Amino acid sequence: MVRTASRNSDLKEHELHELLERWHDRYHRVEFIEADPIAVPHRYSERHDREIAGFLAATIAWGNRTTIVRNGLRMMQYMDDAPADFVRHASEHELALLRSFVHRTFNGEDLRDFVLSLRRMEEVHGGIGAFFEREYEACGSLPAAMAAFRREFFAGTHGPHCEKHLSSIERGAACKRLCMYLRWMVRHDDRGVDFGEWRRIPMSALYLPLDVHVGVTARMLGLLARRQNDWRAVEELTAALRRFDPSDPARYDYALFGAGMEGYGHDGRC
Repeated sequence: MVRTASRNSDLKEHELHELLERWHDRYHRVEFIEADPIAVPHRYSERHDREIAGFLAATIAWGNRTTIVRNGLRMMQYMDDAPADFVRHASEHELALLRSFVHRTFNGEDLRDFVLSLRRMEEVHGGIGAFFEREYEACGSLPAAMAAFRREFFAGTHGPHCEKHLSSIERGAACKRLCMYLRWMVRHDDRGVDFGEWRRIPMSALYLPLDVHVGVTARMLGLLARRQNDWRAVEELTAALRRFDPSDPARYDYALFGAGMEGYGHDGRC
């Protein structure tokens, strides 16, 4: 149980820090994985399998979490439970079988286009991680790398419908799913949750994945004043959390999300 917090919380700075640390310890655990979309890439141990499974699982990460995980695992079944090999070598017949997949508005045609875009990323850049690491090292800005990634991802032939499933930071979107995916691939600690595969990008460069639960909790704690969940809000929230851990602000993602899921910010309890 935590104390009630009103909008623009009156918690003192050290109290807020202690609360965030308590929530981090409570939610950022391997026990949280099974019901979270990160469970999908956790099936694999090889970097490229994790990159591809993680990217696709993050792409469909909106709506009911149980459904997200179930459909993420179903995507992997469509890909013979070997996502990197499927992306590299799937035949036209195998690609055609993807058309029966659907998760909300992400349909089988979208999945096929994403697989072909991922294939191009593998062939041209050596994979998503290699692209992001090189872009970050070149410009020193993760938002710039995110914008470059979206442009490159859609540089090949694809249907226009699939573009809605990769948000545009250049249009001011919060890019929750891409920020979440980047957290999975960049962060590393001793908790066994995130993968830490992309070591050429520092954890300090990460931004908070901002969804409804995170936003409500952050506003109740006074960490976020902006009402709209857009990129400006992401910057504001991440800057606030850097006060408590400038080297790894995204470590508080599950803390805010888990507390929001359990009702903090709605009834004042957690």
